[in-house]
Amino acid sequence: MQDGQRPQRKGRFVDTLKAVGWAFFGVRKGRSHEYDMHHLNAVHVILVGLLLALVFVGVLVMLARFAAA
Repeated sequence: MQDGQRPQRKGRFVDTLKAVGWAFFGVRKGRSHEYDMHHLNAVHVILVGLLLALVFVGVLVMLARFAAA
């Protein structure tokens, strides 16, 4: 690694999904949080969080339409 370069993070997509999924429920272990901070890319976490939020809202809208029908 050269001076001024950050080490590349090597988190898997599945790890990002799990981290965001557990965060939606509000349960994270300290050990898992530390792993996530060092291995997951923050941009990927944000994108997956937005995607899962859109899916969650979509499911809620579909359930509301089903219940109203």
